[in-house]
Amino acid sequence: MGLDEGPGSAWVIDLDGVMWLDGVAVVGAAAAVERLRAAGRSVTFATNFSYAPVAVTEQRLRRIGVEAAGAVVTSAMAAATLVSVGERVLVCGGPGIVEAVTERGARVVEGGADVVVVGYDPDFDYGRLAAASGEVIRGARLIGTNDDPTLPTPDGPMPGGGSLLAAVAYASGRTPLVAGKPHPPMADLVRGRVGSTGVVVGDRCDTDGGFAETLGFAFGLVLSGSTKVPPTDDAVSISAVAADLAELVDAVLGA
Repeated sequence: MGLDEGPGSAWVIDLDGVMWLDGVAVVGAAAAVERLRAAGRSVTFATNFSYAPVAVTEQRLRRIGVEAAGAVVTSAMAAATLVSVGERVLVCGGPGIVEAVTERGARVVEGGADVVVVGYDPDFDYGRLAAASGEVIRGARLIGTNDDPTLPTPDGPMPGGGSLLAAVAYASGRTPLVAGKPHPPMADLVRGRVGSTGVVVGDRCDTDGGFAETLGFAFGLVLSGSTKVPPTDDAVSISAVAADLAELVDAVLGA
């Protein structure tokens, strides 16, 4: 599969490890996005990071030179599609999840939940683990925004939302339904915005490469985040490998 089908192609780009590392911009990434847009490609940002509200993520992109209003899709948004209007939701995560489930028409509660939604939360502790797993044991559905075990930072990988989800699942003895990349809820959300063909760019073969396969898109792997060495197996189909987004875009559009 070719990486790009020319003007009109949809590019779905990850954030952590591609556009930035723990908020520090990856050199050349913003200019690469502008090159894509100038060449007629549509750009959507798809992130498994569920903690931040959408407007905060858009602002972070704007600060590094990328206009992204209406172009951000998060795993919190995908998780909210699995919640019904009027349901009571215990959020074990950040304000991005609260925003998404509230906009869905659900009600955030601290007890008596119909659903527990778990995502990344730096304040996660034993008390929150006990509250979340207790609600699930009592019958609440367990939804994870994503199952990434780690997230990339300039100092190396740190525990991600998937690690917290694993704790709640293990403590409750329940298998969660996961919304984010590479799972179908996120794919359905993105496909509804960009159509049925395109390119996924990311720094993880399991998450981003799997997401490309779920969508039926080509996959461009960049080595600026979690993955430092291209895999030698063929578990995921990779259309192109580059050091970073700028190098990948140069390869497609010409340096």
